[in-house]
Amino acid sequence: MKVAFVGKGGSGKTTLSSLFIRHLAAGGAPVVAVDADINQHLGVALGLSEQTAAAIPAMGAHLPEIKDHLRGANPRIPSAAAMVKTTPPGSGSRLLRPAGDDPIHARLGVPAVGATLMATGPFTEEDLGVSCYHSKTGAVELYLNHLVDGPGEYVVVDCTAGAESFASGMFTRFDLTFLVAEPTRKGVAVYRQWTDYAADYDVALKVIGNKVHTPEDVAFLREHVGDALLCCVGQSGAVRAMEQGRPFDLDDLAEDDRAALATMRAALDARPKDWPKFTRQAIEFHLKNARAWANAATGQDLAAQIDPGFTLGADAPLTATAL
Repeated sequence: MKVAFVGKGGSGKTTLSSLFIRHLAAGGAPVVAVDADINQHLGVALGLSEQTAAAIPAMGAHLPEIKDHLRGANPRIPSAAAMVKTTPPGSGSRLLRPAGDDPIHARLGVPAVGATLMATGPFTEEDLGVSCYHSKTGAVELYLNHLVDGPGEYVVVDCTAGAESFASGMFTRFDLTFLVAEPTRKGVAVYRQWTDYAADYDVALKVIGNKVHTPEDVAFLREHVGDALLCCVGQSGAVRAMEQGRPFDLDDLAEDDRAALATMRAALDARPKDWPKFTRQAIEFHLKNARAWANAATGQDLAAQIDPGFTLGADAPLTATAL
């Protein structure tokens, strides 16, 4: 299952995504964690040192190699240069399994709390004033477009804050999106933004209340988000210790917070897989990007990259046979 963590800056989405990753990995599940936030803090939240986290190979810096691997022998994609962030897989493409035996996971992933952690990478001096952060997250979008995740396998993506995810089609690449909201007017404003923007795309969204201290906090969130509120998490001393870099274990959490993590996993596991919709939306955003900028950028009609007979799914071979 693929899950995104989104929310207002400072809402605690990176902290909650790191707790959820720890929860999944502690149960022995294969987990890939992806830091796709412009502020790269997920590695440290998962217990890595600042130096180790900063040394994670940046997916955005390896985009040509990622493209070249994923296009495989797909005859509709003649070169990595002809491949853009929205290019969907087709016959001959190489597909991925979470933390599978492939060059992308082997070269770009590092171990963290029993999971495999990958990162888009931060802005560099060369990027400033020249490119937007979506030049980095395009690598994640390609990764997700070519990923075949089976039962009991998880990919957890810590996304950019606010509504930035809507600058690409990546917001449709998940089985479930957890929106982390504080019990404040600013906290629920991002929820309203998300529901407005995602209304036409059948995006499954649940709200996780964070920094919730009183029944009044819960009532406030329920008033503004209704049944979308899945569970709430407090601001415990154990989480503060983790954020300060002190030793941390999931058992240090309060019982209610551990129960919230289990509720989140149950909600994710209950989501039905809809591979036809996943494939259809990938094609929709590819065509939209092709018309808007990618045809002009590549000098090609990228609609020709779509393989009408191909649907991504659990039974698709990792290297599909080229027609």
